[in-house]
Formats: sequence, structure tokens, C-alpha cells
Amino acid sequence: MAMAFSKMHGAGNDFVVLDLRGGAPAPLAARVRALGNRHTGIGFDQLLSIEDSARADCVAAYRVWNNDGSRAGQCGNGARCIAAWLVRNGASAAPRFRLDAPGGVVDVECLADGRFALDMGVPEFAPARIPMAADGENSGYEQRLDSTTVRFGAVSMGNPHAVVVVEDITNAPVATLGPALPAIDRFPEGVNVGFAQLHSRSAIHLRVYERGAGETLACGSGACAAVAVLVRQGLLDRHVDVHLPGGTLVIDWPDDGASVRMSGPAAFVFEGEWQE
Repeated sequence: MAMAFSKMHGAGNDFVVLDLRGGAPAPLAARVRALGNRHTGIGFDQLLSIEDSARADCVAAYRVWNNDGSRAGQCGNGARCIAAWLVRNGASAAPRFRLDAPGGVVDVECLADGRFALDMGVPEFAPARIPMAADGENSGYEQRLDSTTVRFGAVSMGNPHAVVVVEDITNAPVATLGPALPAIDRFPEGVNVGFAQLHSRSAIHLRVYERGAGETLACGSGACAAVAVLVRQGLLDRHVDVHLPGGTLVIDWPDDGASVRMSGPAAFVFEGEWQE
């Protein structure tokens, strides 16, 4: 049996997109892992499925799997790719439409320059909503790891994020601290770990270690999380260019009660068929 797919990326964060509308079954975790293997499969950070939505106000629904077969609650770069796929497919010709995402409805705007802007929701800072074990809500937390004390901010953007400020993004401890923080007990569902270097009040460099995928070239929800945390800490203004290894995302957070808006590219790489 042949399974058609699209290979896409958003600022280097790469995906395989499956059209499962009409009731096609979702892939099992073992198949996701096989497809995601960069040596013997197709290779991707996340797999995205496009599905029928039960909501009349949404063009389609989508789900997200990490390349280790685990499910993800949100993926901003992936949502832009889903939007671009649906526009090319003719599912929507409107400049604005809605997607039924794992964490709720996402509003999409097609920008004149070919990029897409998404409403990523209101950041959740309450520890129980992240979820994270903590005595109370704070703009910063500490965690002892071996002989090192790590200081970080935490937020949910539909998935949990910890944000660590570093002096030098090139030498940030992504390979060590990235997998160490998700493994501790205070994050019962794991956590994505962002490492942010501040360049000005309107620009940062960011690297993200994603739970279930490792370091990726870009993380949309991670960019939103970094801006939200650093705005709360008084380090950033509310319009920020986030420079990731794979490209730049523009993040706007008008006020504390508003949704975070993310703008960025979505690109098609190739079409193919997976032969069983």
C-alpha cells in the first residue's frame, strides 16, 4: 500500500503532512517512528495529520506527532504548514480562516508576502496549567541539576515550555540541559526547553530542545513562549523578532490578556509516497 505525503518546513522545522480527511486511520506510534527515521524513513521533526473537523467554523482539524511517536499538543510552525497545504489544496481561498488544533481553535491570516500569521492563544503561567510543580506562580524559578542551579521561566502555549536566558547562544548547553530538564519530576508531562540570548528589547536569538524530537531548527510555540516569559520578566518589548537557526519568526503580544500572534514562512519541499 502506498501512502501519499507532503514534506514541508517552517523556518527549518520540518514535517511530513498526511491528508487523513474522509476517515483514514491515524498512524500508530511505530509507523511514526519508522517514517521519522532520517536514515531509513523520510525524516522529520514532527508528523502532521490533516483531518475532518466537527466544527463548522473550521476548515479542517490537525494533529501532531513527534518523531519518537509521542503526541504533541501544539506546533506553531506546523500549523503554518497546515494552513499553506490547505490553501494550495483549495480547501480555503479566504484570507482568514480557522483550524481545529489539538489545543483549541487557531485563527490563520494569509499575509501578502506569502507568510502566515497565527493566533497562538493566551499564555498560561499558572504552574498547574503548564503543568509544573511549584509552590506558586512566579516570573522565574530555580532547579538544582547535579552541581548546577538552573534559572528559568515557565509557561504553557498549549504545550509546556521552560525558557533559560544565556549569554552566548552558540555555546548554550542545549545538548545537556535540553534533555535534563524534561526528565525531572517537576514536569509531569516533560517540557520543551528554550535557550534565549537577548540582543535588544525587540530581538533575541533562540534555540529550542523539543520533548520527543530533540533540538529543532525552529519552534513556533517555543518562540511565543520565550517572548511571553521575557516580557513578563521585563526584558523585552511586545513586538519581537525571534532569530532561530532555521529562520526568523515575528512575535507580537499586545498585552497580558491577549493572544500571542506569530508570523512566519511555510515551504513545500517535495511530494512522495511511502511504500509499505
